[in-house]
Amino acid sequence: MNPSSDSSLPFAERFRALVRGNAFPCVGAKSALSRDQLEIVIARDIESTSDDVRIYSALLKFALAYKDAPRLFQSFVVVFTERNVTSEGAFERALWRRVQGMADLDARQGHGYDKRVSPDPADPHFSLSFGGEGFFVVGLHPKASRASRRFERPALVFNPHDQFVRLRDDGRYEPLREKIIARDVALAGDVNPMLARHGEKSEARQYSGRAVGDDWACPFTQSSKAPARAA
Repeated sequence: MNPSSDSSLPFAERFRALVRGNAFPCVGAKSALSRDQLEIVIARDIESTSDDVRIYSALLKFALAYKDAPRLFQSFVVVFTERNVTSEGAFERALWRRVQGMADLDARQGHGYDKRVSPDPADPHFSLSFGGEGFFVVGLHPKASRASRRFERPALVFNPHDQFVRLRDDGRYEPLREKIIARDVALAGDVNPMLARHGEKSEARQYSGRAVGDDWACPFTQSSKAPARAA
């Protein structure tokens, strides 16, 4: 039995089992898990606002802790246990509603946008920002067309953007990226058409895992209550 589908295990452990499994392609997530730097929060319905404040509070704490100790391979995961989404489109809509809700909470607290990234989802340098720290999001759910994005419940993985910059500066980003792509191709049989480096196309197109066309428009907007960029 695949431990990630064992219903006797808590959802957090099922997610760890998924990452630990040989078929899971993201070696960065595996490194985070092996270093005990994969923080998992359990929430309820991805289509409800009910847990937004609790999730945001935990994510803000994670962001501020990362600022204080920016060790590589740290990730923040939210697993939503009460609903299986019905399609890739439904998951994508729910993903953007949840991150929009948390971004609005961040803005109301007066946190500026990370100055190293853009708040415009059409900009090739876009990332989300919480507590003044940029984040790249990876969505997983049971209806994902890419095998590497499948999990029995909807889940959102928040990765600090700063990690990718530091890996690139150290010359480790490209080898790591190529290893992940090779593992994904071995699993899916082809290259993910949505893959792009930061600065080439907006990373917003990659968050949900759904293949989108050039005419796709991201529904995210920066709150007008937030300072444009963090100092």
